Amino acid sequence: MQTVPARAMIAAMNAVKVAQPFISRWGLWLMRVWIAWAVLVQITPAGPRAPLDAPQTVQTVHPVVCVHTRLIDEVYEWVIQRSLQMVREMGADTIVEFFPWAYAEPAPGQYNWEGFDRIAKHARNQGLHVIARMGFVPAWARPKETERQTTLNYLPDESIDEFARFVAAFAARYAGVMDQIIIWNEPNLSFEWGYQQVDPAGYARLLKAVYAPAHTANPAVMILGAPLAPTLEPSGSPNGLDDLLYLEALYQAGADPYFDALAMHTYGFTEPPEAPPGPQTLNFRRAELLHNIMLRYDRPDKPVYITETGWNDHPRWTKAVRPSLRVAYTIQAFEWAEQEWSWVDKLCVWAFRYPAATRSYPDNFTLVTPDLQRKPIYSAIQAYARGWERSTDLWLPAPIAP
Repeated sequence: MQTVPARAMIAAMNAVKVAQPFISRWGLWLMRVWIAWAVLVQITPAGPRAPLDAPQTVQTVHPVVCVHTRLIDEVYEWVIQRSLQMVREMGADTIVEFFPWAYAEPAPGQYNWEGFDRIAKHARNQGLHVIARMGFVPAWARPKETERQTTLNYLPDESIDEFARFVAAFAARYAGVMDQIIIWNEPNLSFEWGYQQVDPAGYARLLKAVYAPAHTANPAVMILGAPLAPTLEPSGSPNGLDDLLYLEALYQAGADPYFDALAMHTYGFTEPPEAPPGPQTLNFRRAELLHNIMLRYDRPDKPVYITETGWNDHPRWTKAVRPSLRVAYTIQAFEWAEQEWSWVDKLCVWAFRYPAATRSYPDNFTLVTPDLQRKPIYSAIQAYARGWERSTDLWLPAPIAP
């Protein structure tokens, strides 16, 4: 008895024989390629489905624990579902995820929410809160004629209102699901500001343009000021600007009424989390210096969300530490934030997982491999977040002082 694919192949081959006298040799080869592709599609098994289970609840005793995911470029929906299941099982009740403007509005006023919707529905099903990060400018919103090429991070002044309309549409659609929105990412770096000279006053104008429309669309929304990249770049550098100098300039530009909370990035690099901060030092407690600037200019109860943090254990990166130290420092950072930083709402580790390996040091920031294998640091964070007794099977060998 012939199967459906077999019958399809025989019918296709017969069609080729009938058509052969009437088509060119190249046309015949193209037809054969098309037939081969059609047959392969028929015989290739479908990937796993991702049906929604009963709504879940995160079990955690340390709600400060949060993680930054990388789901927007994931091909398979079941991988998104499994990733978010693993986040819940780890004991984190909040994720940070990137939702690019360019993905959702390919033409002015024409929205495609499909990619965003599948992340939102699975996060909601797993009982997770989502902090949404905005950025990436579609080609239609960038200058058509310019002396140089523009990048996805280039937002011209004439498109700021278009971006504000998009943020408002997003805020309305996902009200009650994603009520915290970060406007842009690391605008103190030239790369993130479209390879322009960084401009704190320009970013203040962007926040002002977005704030009222977003709150009109969703009165419960929280607009988060963008996290700044930890850097010591001096004024006038073509690469960026010191994050302390940038934040002060942002306040001096009058931005404070236009963000409800501030996002921060604070990495430990090679130092332990308790290492003291300094203006010329990049370490975990540099966040305290940023918060001190907030206290000088802003209301003292404005919350802070640290949306990227962590250590790296790549064996050949100069800013990495041993794997055992990475685990120890990460847990100590959560303890420090809970005990010393009452102003921090969430401490989000970068990054849960990448869709594909980079085959370089960024892979050693992740908690889970691309094929969804848990690393020892995942188990250590899980034990901490869920209040489990820490045993040797959850940890790497005891940390050794550098």
